[in-house]
Amino acid sequence: MDGDTRPAEVLKLHLVDGLSVRAIAKRLHMSRNTVRKVVGRGPKKPHTATTPRPSLLTPYEAKVKALLDETPELKAPAVLEKLRADGYQGGVSILRDRMRRLRPLEREAFLKLHFEPGEAVQIDWADFGFALPGVPRRVSGFVMALCHSRYLYLEFCLSQSLGSLLRRMEHGLRFFGGTTHVDIFDNMKTVVLQHNHKGTLFNTGFLSYAASRGFAVKACNVKAGNEKGRVERPIGFVRERFWPGRRFADLMDLNSQAMQWRDDFANNRVHEETGKVPALVFEHTEKAALNPLPTTAFNTDEVEGGITVTKSFRVRFDKNLYSVPPTLVSQRVVVRADDARVGIFLGDKEIAMHARRWGVGEDIEAPSHRAQALARKPGADRDGLPPLLQRMGDVATRYFKVATAGTKSLFREKVRLVFFAEVFGVAETAEAMTEVMAGGHVGADFVEYVLRQKKGLVPRAPPLKLGPELDEPSLPEPDLSRYDEPRQPTKDEK
Repeated sequence: MDGDTRPAEVLKLHLVDGLSVRAIAKRLHMSRNTVRKVVGRGPKKPHTATTPRPSLLTPYEAKVKALLDETPELKAPAVLEKLRADGYQGGVSILRDRMRRLRPLEREAFLKLHFEPGEAVQIDWADFGFALPGVPRRVSGFVMALCHSRYLYLEFCLSQSLGSLLRRMEHGLRFFGGTTHVDIFDNMKTVVLQHNHKGTLFNTGFLSYAASRGFAVKACNVKAGNEKGRVERPIGFVRERFWPGRRFADLMDLNSQAMQWRDDFANNRVHEETGKVPALVFEHTEKAALNPLPTTAFNTDEVEGGITVTKSFRVRFDKNLYSVPPTLVSQRVVVRADDARVGIFLGDKEIAMHARRWGVGEDIEAPSHRAQALARKPGADRDGLPPLLQRMGDVATRYFKVATAGTKSLFREKVRLVFFAEVFGVAETAEAMTEVMAGGHVGADFVEYVLRQKKGLVPRAPPLKLGPELDEPSLPEPDLSRYDEPRQPTKDEK
């Protein structure tokens, strides 16, 4: 390669002919990196100043600016109306875009907030998506950060309901060992119902909790980022330093890892803004300034009243079904739940208690409730099945175990299934019942459809029924011993 002519040719193609690095490398059979090095050493490509293309709005730009200087809150449609009178032929889109650049900006000056020890704590939720295997619920991170020391409490859960918030609050206050004078929240719905011209409307249920714990409640102003930095920065810190690359077996494993990270690292590192260790500042300065925790307990259960028990003796709560005794069908009950249990009450009396499930669409049934339902409909027991259905064995037993919890007439089901067994065959009917149950149904109509339409069976006449004595005749065994005795001649034969 001629080291004198090739760089000159590269520069000519780039500066004069305007070819790209790729095109030059391809034409001269050189590597792109070599071309880039040559182009970088050469003179900069001259840029010709382009004259901005005039628009329909250009003649009216001075008037638009004058209108905005006089009345900054003017909207584009109002300005358009004024320009139309002067002959403006353009549309509102270009006008709106130009007004964004011409409107005088008002920059708000934010004061750096200062908090005394024990003065305030900031609290917020953070969404971490579907992070647990096999759990169809979003994981929420609950963060409390003391405003003076930046000491942090972190916990993960699967609900942002009021009851869940109160339980997380209790855990956080016990972790700190006291309460601050005021708790600051970022407008979460379980705390702040709305902002209006009269002020902030708070959730009365949460205010009751705050009063019992002795702290005031304050909500951040809408879109006031400077008021919630003490908690937003820790949330970002959790996302950047704790969350990436981790795997969790379940919620307990997630919180175990979070607790270890919080106590070993987050609260013991040098804080990037204060230059101090949060745990040390908390221990030596802020802890003593906290108000002591009240000794009175506060009920943090989630409570839903007026829930009607369904015909399948179930109560719907938090996207799942929980069973109750079948005698309570159509009654109105109250559900009280915490993180571990779901209790169902009729008045003050507890009628059912279940372990809480965190799936979606689950059906949680107590064996005793099904046993009570079966006892109320003994015809669904195997001993109460007609002989033809008993010959089907477990198929009929499972079929009527499910049918008992439904609303279909069990008597009619038995009559129709016995008829199918007679005209289509016992084995064929049992197979059809199994297929129907595999599809998630029970019902003689489904069984008949499978027999007639899917299997294409033709009913045959059942055997003639003449009654027990004729259908199953019972004849005594003949006495053959009489034929072994010698025959005696009769009087006439003598």
